[in-house]
Amino acid sequence: MKICLAASEVAPFAKTGGLADVVAALSRDLSRRGHDVRTFLPFYSRIDLGEAPLHAVEFLQRIPLDIGRQRYHFSVATTPLPDSSLWVYLIDCPALFHRSSLYGNDPDEHHRFILFSRAVLESCQRMGWAPEVVHANDWHTGLLPLYLRSLYGWDRLFADTKTLLTIHNIAYQGIFPGSILPDLGLGDHARLLHQEDLAADQIGFLKTGILYADGLSTVSRTHAREIQTERYGFGLDRLLRARSDRLVGIVNGVDYGDWDPAGDPHLPHPYGADDLDPKESNKQHLLEQLAMPYRQGLPLLGVVSRLTHQKGFDLTFEALPECLAAGRAQLIALGTGERSVERFFQGLQQRFPGQVCFIRAYSNELAHLIEAAADIFLMPSRYEPCGLNQMYSLKYGTPPIVRRTGGLADTVEPWDGSRREGTGFVFEHADVQGFRWALNQALEAYGDRAGWRRLQQNGMAQDFSWQRQGALYEELYRRLAS
Repeated sequence: MKICLAASEVAPFAKTGGLADVVAALSRDLSRRGHDVRTFLPFYSRIDLGEAPLHAVEFLQRIPLDIGRQRYHFSVATTPLPDSSLWVYLIDCPALFHRSSLYGNDPDEHHRFILFSRAVLESCQRMGWAPEVVHANDWHTGLLPLYLRSLYGWDRLFADTKTLLTIHNIAYQGIFPGSILPDLGLGDHARLLHQEDLAADQIGFLKTGILYADGLSTVSRTHAREIQTERYGFGLDRLLRARSDRLVGIVNGVDYGDWDPAGDPHLPHPYGADDLDPKESNKQHLLEQLAMPYRQGLPLLGVVSRLTHQKGFDLTFEALPECLAAGRAQLIALGTGERSVERFFQGLQQRFPGQVCFIRAYSNELAHLIEAAADIFLMPSRYEPCGLNQMYSLKYGTPPIVRRTGGLADTVEPWDGSRREGTGFVFEHADVQGFRWALNQALEAYGDRAGWRRLQQNGMAQDFSWQRQGALYEELYRRLAS
């Protein structure tokens, strides 16, 4: 099949979260399956190509594009996607993408992704390439389904093209004031926009995509149900319920080429499900690196996360200090985010020196080491469309504590010690009592060494590879195109 993937982030070029990893891994997997995949990304000035080659696409240079009264020019360059035979297409428009951050609050923020969406279609036209599916991702590309039906509806090149919109994080919707209407360039097609929103003087890019995409998906089965409720729909639940026959949930895959303790280059002591003893050596190594004492039999709690309200760390504000004060565990936390959560972890480090280490940063190497060294991984999210770290933790024999929501509910099975079944510890309600219960369950289970070994092996046996999850996207594309 001919598949066009458009996203505001693709790892390793531009990344703020899981979207980048998903688009890169899905592109690789589809290419390996023999599909003609062309992945498009804005050429941000922050992109560091290192020593990777960059080639200008000669027939895609200095193409004019008007957005309202402003004329821009964009060009296209291409560079290889690591660990694949694919070349990613970079939409270069310095006036819009050469900025200090990927996203911002500038008055022309909407121009950036209007241009990106249209540049993707303009590039396909000039390539003479008719994608069977255009796969848009999140609000940044939410206009693509409408543009294909309106501004580009005249072009027979796209006559059979279907669209899929994947919602990675519904909390971010690309909502702009109604005054940007002329910049969309829709002319008479403006009547297709959501009329209630226009009456309220706003235009939502994600809502527009939901209205007009041929297919809708989100990143887990449970989240597909959740976003149709008022609690999790962020104002879009009514529209999603109306289009529920077009909405599916597909859990994100894991790139086990990057995340496998048996061959992880970041680990001093590789290990596998048949030989878990080196995992303890990784724990000793990391504690030594961080000047923390190693105490045999004392569990190490791990955190690798954005420290935001969504991630639910305020639910730990009572139980973690209680646990640490009782000397029941050590804790290593890696991440940045909201000041209140950062201050909490900083306070724990000050209150429990040698027992807690908080690293206010992000480090890929440390993320791998923490997954391998920790005995228990904390992921108490209030909502989590999919999540990847819980799946990394399972592969690394580090049972996670999670809340039953979104992809966490779909990927972590509650541990039943009597039956030796399950892969982690799952609590139901987003409250302090729920997390305290799950933490106590995990710490008690840790004392049963034979049971704990079975729990670790259960998790390591799970398969969330892109080889498996990519097949579900392939099937979805075929249904859309048929």
